[in-house]
Amino acid sequence: MHASTGSAAHPESRPRAMFLLALGSVGVVYGDIGTSPLYAFREALRPVSGDGLVREEVIGLISLMIWTLTIIVTIKYVLFLLRADNHGEGGTLSLLALLMKTAGKHAPILFFMGAAGAALFIGDAMITPALSVLSAVEGLTLVTPAFGDYVVPISVVILVLLFAVQSLGTAAVSKFFGPITAIWFIVLGLGGITHISDDLGILAAFNPYYAVHFMATEGYLGLVVLGAVFLTVTGAEALYADLGHFGRRPIQWAWFCLVFPALTLNYLGQGALVLARPETVSNPFFLMFPNWALLPVVILATAATIIASQAVITGAFSLTRQAIHLGFLPRMEIFHTSETQTGQIYLPAVNTVLLLGVMLLVFLFGSSESLATAYGISVTGAMVVTTVLAFEFLRARWHWKPLTATMVLLPLFLLELTFLGANLLKIHDGGYVPVAIAAGVVVIMWTWTRGTRILREKTRRIEVPMSAFVKSLEKHSTHAPVQVPGTAIFLTSDPDFAPAALLHNIKHNHVLHEQNFVLTITTANKPRVAPADRFTVERISERFSRIEMRFGFMETQNVSQALGVMRKAGHKFDIMSTSFYLGRRKLVPDAQSGMPMWQDRLFIALADLATDPSDYFRLPTNRVVELGSHVVI
Repeated sequence: MHASTGSAAHPESRPRAMFLLALGSVGVVYGDIGTSPLYAFREALRPVSGDGLVREEVIGLISLMIWTLTIIVTIKYVLFLLRADNHGEGGTLSLLALLMKTAGKHAPILFFMGAAGAALFIGDAMITPALSVLSAVEGLTLVTPAFGDYVVPISVVILVLLFAVQSLGTAAVSKFFGPITAIWFIVLGLGGITHISDDLGILAAFNPYYAVHFMATEGYLGLVVLGAVFLTVTGAEALYADLGHFGRRPIQWAWFCLVFPALTLNYLGQGALVLARPETVSNPFFLMFPNWALLPVVILATAATIIASQAVITGAFSLTRQAIHLGFLPRMEIFHTSETQTGQIYLPAVNTVLLLGVMLLVFLFGSSESLATAYGISVTGAMVVTTVLAFEFLRARWHWKPLTATMVLLPLFLLELTFLGANLLKIHDGGYVPVAIAAGVVVIMWTWTRGTRILREKTRRIEVPMSAFVKSLEKHSTHAPVQVPGTAIFLTSDPDFAPAALLHNIKHNHVLHEQNFVLTITTANKPRVAPADRFTVERISERFSRIEMRFGFMETQNVSQALGVMRKAGHKFDIMSTSFYLGRRKLVPDAQSGMPMWQDRLFIALADLATDPSDYFRLPTNRVVELGSHVVI
């Protein structure tokens, strides 16, 4: 579903299309942030409730939450970042791809920033399902304490089922995401409204003075609490990442008309409840509801957390595909689970890694209270990265003066750094988990990009320029290889040099086809490439031509389909008499290669795990020929 849906046709259809897009965004975009009331206020209260609750502290906490939602989500993401798009697509890697066009000497810094942001999102995609589902299932213990011993097993079953159905696709289920999550937000709002009257003094939280006063008087404890307060904005990155699925306006309408009011009312209601009945501090969210409504709310909360988990899992799939196409990760199997929605994809390797990570977190921490301490670092870190990239966007793309961009973003940057510092205080209580996950992903991305660059440089030393190779064939016509009928397509990453498979074919088989195409597949720094710009053909000689195929980083790189488009454009060749030649390289580690031995071995392991090029590029399986060689790296 894209932002353009329903924009044409009849004017009266536009409000309905806008409503449907906004409703869809409620389920996909706001699922994560919508489950924060389950645990955010409870965790923020924990550090200050040990010596008894003070009225000003409760009001100060709610004030911090409301203003955190206002400044970070409303101002930064909803009003500003949704305008910083790459041809309609958002997200850290999408923004990075846009900025790399004009990066210049800043390219290495931008790469590491973008890789760090993507890695932190992967950490978030592991913690969110574990924390959200645990916090929802724990509501069963309020229905009856007998469920206490079954929270972890029930959570494990739900999560295993969630990951098991990923291969089936979410197209059918996602139709219910929006309505269910909308009902969830309505319940959040109603739950809050019914308790605000418990103590109307909670309305003072709209005054930012109480938030500032809380931080000024609590000292170190205020920083500890700030780490929990930030849980209110977990999932804000999804606003930006899912921009291409729904468009800016529907996401904005959903926030201002439903999500923001519901969250604000619920936090106010939780605060008023705790002021009126301090004994509810143990679980203020579920204790807002009467006994008869408790079980339905627990079931609805579980459904909402499953939807929130689905959103980050889908986001991890999309982000990984972007990283592969941008050259940050090795090729992986990508399956489309919908014939109409290009965003509905399934990556088995990513799904398995996420499932193992989530299961490990559930068994390691065992409760949402323990796991909440690990949360926050990945979210705040990703937000800091996005703010830095936003500065470069303002300077390079909107041509703002550096001083103006600094004045606009510096207050936000300092605020997010404060939140990050507050979350880093929890590093020994579980905060090391997202840091370790992100560090591992960054090392993998760094190793892959560094290794591919070194490999490209090494192979180039022994490669023959394409122009010189063609001239040599024409010059030594008496020793020319035997010409055979048909077409040969040789895949290469550098069209200026003769592909290794072409050289090996002539050296060992002594044959040359009537038509020979040197095919290079490139990824554009934009989400999609128009069919008219899909390919260019350059004639080198009577028998040799170059083809450059271009795909966007959100597209499947389907060579067979693109060749069909070429045929329709007038380029005559029979696919059934065409052979595709691939060079397969066996990599051998070398301590003198420029990378440490451990990184050499990691790169080789990643290369071995990479999907076969014929599968990744959707080549006809019965028309592929592979020729191997050894390369020391």
